[in-house]
Amino acid sequence: MSNRNPTIGVVIVSFNTCTLLRECLDSLRVCTLPRRTIVVDNGSYDGSADLVRTKFPAVELVALQRNVGFASGTNVGLRFLLEKQTTFHPQHPTRDAYHADANLTAVETPDIDYILLLNPDTVVHPGAIESLVAFLEAHPRVGAVGPRLLNPDGSIQPAAFRFPTLTMTLLDLFPPGEILPGRLYNSWWHGRYHQECHGHDAFPIDHPLGACMLVRPETVVQIGLLDESFFMYTEEIDWCYRIRQNGWAIWQVPAAYVTHVGGAATEQFRARMLIALHESRMRFFRKHYTSSFVFWHRTIVRAGMLRMMLLVWRDYLSGMLTREDLAIRLATYGRVMQL
Repeated sequence: MSNRNPTIGVVIVSFNTCTLLRECLDSLRVCTLPRRTIVVDNGSYDGSADLVRTKFPAVELVALQRNVGFASGTNVGLRFLLEKQTTFHPQHPTRDAYHADANLTAVETPDIDYILLLNPDTVVHPGAIESLVAFLEAHPRVGAVGPRLLNPDGSIQPAAFRFPTLTMTLLDLFPPGEILPGRLYNSWWHGRYHQECHGHDAFPIDHPLGACMLVRPETVVQIGLLDESFFMYTEEIDWCYRIRQNGWAIWQVPAAYVTHVGGAATEQFRARMLIALHESRMRFFRKHYTSSFVFWHRTIVRAGMLRMMLLVWRDYLSGMLTREDLAIRLATYGRVMQL
């Protein structure tokens, strides 16, 4: 790393993650670089905003009144870092004011050298941010980097991906089961780079997991903000696709470790997540891929949903599912088939 001691702008978007957010903000204390941390709270009702106000007074809080989604919330934080907001009212944001198509005229905050997008369910290990920064300092044509993500038990979490393909859709919906257990799922065919093969050596990827990503401000100014039409899921893939389209490279830096906790979900919430995932994927494909790709993707998805319907009926008849769970899953798969 150079001797100029780069300053980091951290953007964290939270929604009802109070306990995890505390651990995340605590972990940032190990960073030796000067930083400016912004938490955009998406209308949480679990005390997240009060936690930031009382326990982390150095952190800048933007408390929104409702959940505007990850992309919109992130854009609020990015604009805080990249533009002077003399008339900004965080309690009353508008979608138009923070839409991805809005122009970023210039980087007006020269003391921010790099921007770290960080999920609240992460724990940053000592030296992780410094390693990411050092890599960007040494590689001026790399626009974004991601760390090696760990599960809470210390195992390696998939965090280096290819852009989506039809093969990936097929393997998602028609898993090979006991054939080559785990190997196809974690293979190039399923869009995953073999992280273990690279050891601690950095390597180029299509995109990291959005839980943690360090980007250059000039890259953001060039490609624009996140696309707010993605409410949940795929927004970071779309962003990275645009980064790559504009000539920037994206790498993973395995020497940087970040634990990504994730979380459990209820049956109804899992249903909403599945629908949102497929909606976002379809939006991404329509935006960037050919009409032929969209047709075959939709065909595979519909066949996969029919398969899932048969499986849940089997589970219900064998007593493994309640009638309520059966109804939720059938409605969910039917909704996905209509996309």
